[in-house]
Amino acid sequence: MLYRRSLLAAVPALLAAPALAQAPQTPSHVTTPAEAASFARYLAGVREEARRKGIPPAVTDRALAGIHINWRVIELDRSQPEVHFTWEQYRTRIVNDGRIQRGREQLAIHRAILNRVQDRYGVPPGIIVGLWGLESDYGRQMGNFNVIEAVATLAWEGRRGAFFREELMDCLKIIQAGDIAPNQMVGSWAGAMGQTQFMPDSFLRYAVDFEGHGRRDLWNSFPDVFASTANNLAMEGWKATQPWGMAVRLPAGFDPALAGRDKRRTAAEWAGLGVYPYDGRVPRPGDGLASIVVPGAAQGEAFLVYASNFRALRAYNPSDYYALCIGLLADRIAA
Repeated sequence: MLYRRSLLAAVPALLAAPALAQAPQTPSHVTTPAEAASFARYLAGVREEARRKGIPPAVTDRALAGIHINWRVIELDRSQPEVHFTWEQYRTRIVNDGRIQRGREQLAIHRAILNRVQDRYGVPPGIIVGLWGLESDYGRQMGNFNVIEAVATLAWEGRRGAFFREELMDCLKIIQAGDIAPNQMVGSWAGAMGQTQFMPDSFLRYAVDFEGHGRRDLWNSFPDVFASTANNLAMEGWKATQPWGMAVRLPAGFDPALAGRDKRRTAAEWAGLGVYPYDGRVPRPGDGLASIVVPGAAQGEAFLVYASNFRALRAYNPSDYYALCIGLLADRIAA
């Protein structure tokens, strides 16, 4: 599976000011008549495939009406910067006072909804709010691209044509279900959409109508946004009985070969090796398998992470840095 974050180099929008948060700009290329004809032929094939898959022509026609090759999307796809941060740089930019304070404010505003979501899916409010903060700055940076046009452009362009063709088909299924009007389906240049940036395939798998208004609205409905995000994590293995992890002290002479996500022991077993949390009040469940992750220098910060929950966070974004910062941000927000 090609994770949506593989498309964006696993770097949150708020960290690298990337294409995810960019608004459309005037592209440098003007579509030629030959390119326009090629795109029209491509969309004709999409219409036929959609018809074979049971999507009514009226739905497809409405969704594809008026879309064109978006050269800005292609430019952004071809010019993704190679962004490399140390752990210290990454953490400093993500887990900062401004984001923590705004997260606390949002947690207070939406506490009742978040508690209901936790009751249903087992995911703590802090985790949901932390992820929301990283993905779209609490809904303020969702992207302004027409998602259907963006994924149709990338499917036609062909570099990852098969993947984006499936995403385009998923867009049509979302329109068919009545979740959103085509002109309101806005998001990133790569098709990630809503307040916690779901690709269309993720939307179909995880989005839920928690508000009960007959559609899954990840743009405007806080209940749907929070519940869909929690459902994503729950379906990827989040365990309500375990924390995400905690900062720990490693004993003198700790063998670096014991660190890594694939080296798993219970918290009690790690304690037997001299690994203890910085905060003695942190609960230490004894049944869940956990690993030691050392994201920076060998003598730097170390974390004990619970395998199931850390894996669920990494399913959302396959980056240790990302998953650790979600956990750290969540702890500070909920403190």
